[in-house]
Amino acid sequence: MERRGRSNPLTRRELSRRTSAGIEVVLYWCDATSAVTVSVRDERTEEAFEFNVEGRHALDAFHHPYAYLHGADASVFADA
Repeated sequence: MERRGRSNPLTRRELSRRTSAGIEVVLYWCDATSAVTVSVRDERTEEAFEFNVEGRHALDAFHHPYAYLHGADASVFADA
């Protein structure tokens, strides 16, 4: 059942999703903070990570996430 009315102010919106060669990349945007996050998941190894990126680099980071991972404050997590 969908709740209407108040929404969670920290809800991330999915802006785009793509999968290529078993790697899924998702671009998110948070309404409340305007933070842009790129999430990457390797379906073969089940390894995953995500990192924040400046909005002006969002589309490029979405298409080339490994280039932006170096130096990023990335969170690595195991797929449950």
